[in-house]
Amino acid sequence: MLKKVQQKYLPVLKSLRHKLFIYSFFLFFLLFFFMPQRALGFPIYAQQAYENPREPNGKIVCANCHLAKKPMELELPAAILPNSVFEAILRVSVDGTKKQILESGKRGALNIGAILIMPEGFKLAPKNLINNVLKEKIKGLQIIPYSPKNENMLVVGPISPKNSGLSTNKSEIMFPILAPDPRTNMSTHFIKYSMYAGLNQGRAQINPNGEKTNNNGISAETSGEIGKITRMPSKTIITILGATGNQVKTQVIPEGLSFTLKEKQLVRQDELLTEDPNIGGFGQTEAAIVLQNPTRIYGYLIFCIFVAFTQLLFVLKKKQFEKVQLVELEFMNNFNK
Repeated sequence: MLKKVQQKYLPVLKSLRHKLFIYSFFLFFLLFFFMPQRALGFPIYAQQAYENPREPNGKIVCANCHLAKKPMELELPAAILPNSVFEAILRVSVDGTKKQILESGKRGALNIGAILIMPEGFKLAPKNLINNVLKEKIKGLQIIPYSPKNENMLVVGPISPKNSGLSTNKSEIMFPILAPDPRTNMSTHFIKYSMYAGLNQGRAQINPNGEKTNNNGISAETSGEIGKITRMPSKTIITILGATGNQVKTQVIPEGLSFTLKEKQLVRQDELLTEDPNIGGFGQTEAAIVLQNPTRIYGYLIFCIFVAFTQLLFVLKKKQFEKVQLVELEFMNNFNK
């Protein structure tokens, strides 16, 4: 009986096993090659390479790859109360009409990335503590901690001003921050704190491995005369000839870099053969904020009320004294008569 069952169903099981293997392999192929992958853009490089994004000399590590400078601003409230949610606003001027050169050599939108380094105890505010007005302001922004161990360091980006709802001229990135409570968190205190922020526009000039990106101008490796210029779909080859007319150097200009060189034009060593394609840069700044003790505020209000009440008593006493003087003056006038 068992042999008959095996003979009947064994071929079916083998066929199902074979089909299951084929379907599993096909599903793995789809997931591996066609599912969207995580973009290796700012600030992923910094998160992978540096445990602490701020070096001992105060420089934020993003400046190691983003060599150009861009001014930016960090706006914080002067003082905040414990367990309160406040806004940290990063501002930078952005020209949304400009296009940056992409890794493929094509032109694309200028992206933005930012990092906010806060003292220990400060962290990203939970969604249930953020009001609707602030939720609308940060709509489209994915703000995450720099690492699981560093909740006081927040990063965002790369984002596009167009896709994130930011203006094209003056972009603002808002971080909803939850202040700590020194009464429950003994590592924090009611004092003045400093916060550090960095914001970059566009792609970097140097990769984390030290190699240059295509977001750099190409310089002449030697002095001489431009010989033959060979234009190809994906690149341009330039030959630099020496003084005797011999071929000295052949340089390749990647796609996307524009130049106005002509044959028989003289160039010097380290002279730019192309225009500088970089239209972005990196900037960092810092600002101070006071974690205020509510008891101090209550004491200050009581002191102000006490001073105001005392001043009122002085005024009333002065009015009373003036009335007494007036009565005495009238009495003396009557007595003299």
